Amino acid sequence: MSAVRAVRATDYHTAGEPFRIVCEGLPPAPGDTVAERCATAIGAGGSGTAPRPGALDDVRRLLVREPRGHAGMYGGFVVPPDDDGAHFGVLFWHKDGYSTACGHGTMALGVWAVDTGRVAAPDDGDARVRIDVPSGRVTATVHRARGRTTGVTFRGVPARVGARRVPVATSLGITEVDIAHAGACYAVASARDLGLEVTRAALPSLVRAGREIRAALATHPATWHPGGPLLSGVYGVVLYEELPDTPFGPHQRNVTVFADGQVDRSPCGSGTSARLALLAEDGRLAPGEDLLHESVVGTVFTGRVVPGGPAGDGGLVTEVTGTAYRTGEHVFETDPHDALGTGFLL
Repeated sequence: MSAVRAVRATDYHTAGEPFRIVCEGLPPAPGDTVAERCATAIGAGGSGTAPRPGALDDVRRLLVREPRGHAGMYGGFVVPPDDDGAHFGVLFWHKDGYSTACGHGTMALGVWAVDTGRVAAPDDGDARVRIDVPSGRVTATVHRARGRTTGVTFRGVPARVGARRVPVATSLGITEVDIAHAGACYAVASARDLGLEVTRAALPSLVRAGREIRAALATHPATWHPGGPLLSGVYGVVLYEELPDTPFGPHQRNVTVFADGQVDRSPCGSGTSARLALLAEDGRLAPGEDLLHESVVGTVFTGRVVPGGPAGDGGLVTEVTGTAYRTGEHVFETDPHDALGTGFLL
């Protein structure tokens, strides 16, 4: 705790989900790659949702806990990229620890990079921001018109299907769950098969179901990623409901329950990528069609499969488009006499 003094952060939201960007006031994160730096942040013997104590994790806890943050806070530490092919790297974090992918965070980082001049952008046209994350290299294409940003498109690592129709017992009954990897591992289930609708009123039941599904799949082999333990294990559970198709393709509403019961306010960028891989395998997403993907708060992403991307075990290249907006800039401080230290969670 004594290592934490003042930390400067810039906050954005992507379709309602917060993202706190930190590049000043950080202790070192040793490693030759972003993945190695993520492992350093987690610490020997720790896991993505149970990191070991350390100077860098002190900063995470300071920024995600009350009174400076909240249980739904999300953010990233800006670190050097793996090589000159990317503009920068990032370590994604949340209430419980660290994640290997974050679509909404990548979108916010792209807009931030253009807003701050880190990446040059035209008044009219697109700017590509290349970012190294623990699961690989991703791109945020920032769309501009008349000198302002109008949207951002996230292209993640290839998404692939892990397993289909895995039976899982929950307190609401047995449901069939699909598993897909899109930078992180997602379990996907129909909310209506559990007798639920994706609404704010149903959030307590949706969160309980998401936690139960994640726990039930903890040792399932389809959650293992060939990249190793950092990329393995269910990170998020996508609970969706079908809505009437649009003229452009499928239309769904979802809530993604991640880590230990946190709720993504956006439609979830990487979760949307996982959903696209499943819809494509089902034949539900024809070439040129878009998935209109709503969140529990009514915000929207549109997603599509990129033609000509790798197939088979290499997965599918997907794109997800949405918006990200700056909400403020902060300098967070700690007083050595403050008994609350890095804060608390309720």
